[in-house]
Amino acid sequence: MVEASRPKGLASAVSYQDSKAAFRWLERAFGFDPLFVLLDEAGDLAHSEMGYGDSVVMIGNEWSDDHRSPKSIGGKNTQSVHVQLAAGEDIDAHCETARAAGADIIAEPATQFYGDRTYRARDPEGHIWTFGVTVEARTAAEWDAEGGFTTQTRLDD
Repeated sequence: MVEASRPKGLASAVSYQDSKAAFRWLERAFGFDPLFVLLDEAGDLAHSEMGYGDSVVMIGNEWSDDHRSPKSIGGKNTQSVHVQLAAGEDIDAHCETARAAGADIIAEPATQFYGDRTYRARDPEGHIWTFGVTVEARTAAEWDAEGGFTTQTRLDD
């Protein structure tokens, strides 16, 4: 029996034209862990969830005019998913695994001013995924100095 309870938190739901293919590809390319699939009477994927660490991403079909794959709307994305690897994980190897599985690497791994090394990939239906790992813990003052930003907790009026 599949355990379907979740802790308090946030999960993204990503729509695909071929959600079964996406489910398999996301496991192979990005290393997501299958948590469960819900199949309808025809054997089609009605809903599924995959894990990455303590996080969950829901993979499903296009199910309304407001829930479309980028493949159905000219490749446009209105949001993207960021996945944070655990400290010490090899993000360059992660990127190469994704590339070998057919990911379109749209930003090669690079160390950012805030101390994370990141890369960005487009999946076969056009969703944009960013992966990051902290390679050097930096303070807000340090990244402000390097990037020319001002970091604060809240927006001022």
